[in-house]
Amino acid sequence: MTDLTTATEIPGVKRTGMTERDRRAAPGIALLVLLVVIMLAAAGLLAAGVVIGNVTGNGVVPAVMIPVAAVIAALDYYAFHGLTSVVPGEARVVQLFGRYTGTIRRPGLCWVNPFTQRRRVSTRIRNHETQLAKVNDADGNPIEIAAVVVWQVEDTAEALYDVDDFVKFVDIQTETAVRHVASTHPYDAHTDGQLSLRENAEEITGQLTAEIAARVAPAGVRVIESRLTRLSFAPEIAQAMLRRQQAGAVIAARQRIVEGAVGMVELALARLEERDIVDLDTERKAAMVSNLMVVLCSEQNTQPIVNTGSLYQ
Repeated sequence: MTDLTTATEIPGVKRTGMTERDRRAAPGIALLVLLVVIMLAAAGLLAAGVVIGNVTGNGVVPAVMIPVAAVIAALDYYAFHGLTSVVPGEARVVQLFGRYTGTIRRPGLCWVNPFTQRRRVSTRIRNHETQLAKVNDADGNPIEIAAVVVWQVEDTAEALYDVDDFVKFVDIQTETAVRHVASTHPYDAHTDGQLSLRENAEEITGQLTAEIAARVAPAGVRVIESRLTRLSFAPEIAQAMLRRQQAGAVIAARQRIVEGAVGMVELALARLEERDIVDLDTERKAAMVSNLMVVLCSEQNTQPIVNTGSLYQ
């Protein structure tokens, strides 16, 4: 099993070291109202300049008012680009000229520097189911296995800056972890205390969740849980493994039958001796044990034969 304490460290790879930090933003509703008022004022100033120029014929005042109104309208227009809406379950990663400045998680309308780039990152809980993979278990038997993992972006900065595509990264690392866990455990346990994929589902899924979490941690992803959704032998050996399982079940049943029959024979002999019903020597006991074992362990109904003679004649 991989050492999960060091699984997030990839030799020879230098990470950016970016971690998420909160980005302060101005309240958007108040600024929206202010920008609308400024836009209306600029429009009024422009209209006033045109009217004054037409009425007075003096081109000095309009020549000043019209450019001022145009500049105010242009600045107000660019300021509108700073308005950003954040819906629940999403975050906005803000960067200015390539530099990370913070993440906005609070839902609602806010305002940031209009020259910044705001990248949307979903922080909702997601499901990912791996493709059905064929892998050899610890005994070398080919099996088919698939799993589903429930995950969520926890650090938006790491998700965007430490990996190229965090969704694809989770996909590949999940499949890698599933293959690794499947190859380090047998499908069926052969010794007591050995973990197997079929019989120890809780322990296996616990190891799988821990390994996936360690592998996707560089992408700022938190794994909530994982479960195996498909586990079976590959078709080419399925029939042979089915016969082996059936043989094992038959052997286990035979062992239980023999143990029960031996106990019943011991009980019968002990009761006969305790009540002094008949005096049996060693040879008679052996014959009785043989008959009882045949009756108790036989798969078919036995046909009793009444012996009217003596055991020794």
